[in-house]
Amino acid sequence: MATLIDGKATAQAVRAEVKEEVEKWTKEGNRAPYLAVVLIGDDPASASYVRGKAKACTEAGTRSDTLTFDSSISETETLELIDRLNSDDDVDGILVQLPLPDQIDDRKIIHALAPKKDVDGFHPVNVGKVVIGEPGFPPATPAGIMELLRRYDISTTGKRAVVLGRSNIVGKPMVNMLLQKGVDATVTVCHSRTRDIDQIAAEADLLIAAIGRAHFVTGDMVKEGAVVIDVGINRVEDATRPRGYRLVGDVDFEAAERKASYITPVPGGVGPMTIAMLLKNTVRAARMNAASLV
Repeated sequence: MATLIDGKATAQAVRAEVKEEVEKWTKEGNRAPYLAVVLIGDDPASASYVRGKAKACTEAGTRSDTLTFDSSISETETLELIDRLNSDDDVDGILVQLPLPDQIDDRKIIHALAPKKDVDGFHPVNVGKVVIGEPGFPPATPAGIMELLRRYDISTTGKRAVVLGRSNIVGKPMVNMLLQKGVDATVTVCHSRTRDIDQIAAEADLLIAAIGRAHFVTGDMVKEGAVVIDVGINRVEDATRPRGYRLVGDVDFEAAERKASYITPVPGGVGPMTIAMLLKNTVRAARMNAASLV
């Protein structure tokens, strides 16, 4: 039976460390780190996620504001907003909640962010730094996965890692993080056009599922003793639940748990780490901002 990787407990530990760092930072005479969150439209999932981020910021001692706009805002107006936030020395980090309304090109907004304030790690400059292994702002979800591996003392050196999914948010940065010197995994990435994906997955020492399909990874796709990291968050109908659904991952947890050495649950695995790593990026952005103003 696999050891459960408790993302909730690990995230709480990271957030406690961030709070301690912020307290020390402010006692030295610095202002608390400040994160500006841009929320456009009324998507319930986005609004819920943003509320979670705001609560986490408050608990960690950082400051944040959610700048809320109607879904009718134009792309030009949004770019002007980003420009104002980029120019404001009191703003350390900027987070634009995705997805954006159809009239706004996500890429234009992301590219408009000042890389030093892009705490989500989506700007091409930060993406490039992840690729070549330079310090920057890594995307929070893959950074959270790396943190879980480190804190559970799971070795990646010489291991075969298989990443299911090639998104810019998880799959691609995850591949590049695993390839870095000191991590030293041998990485295969699979996607919707990959042939024999089940056979490839079954060869993985470290299997990271970020493909967005409920229970895509079956027990037959898990190697004995593999480490299984489930990034997926999918809703499936469940009449026994008050909301009529429950959340499941991309992995058939019960089947995989019998074969894996370590496994993350859904919920309570990778998800909580995302906000924790966002907080770490925000504090780092504040330190960089303070240094640039000296």
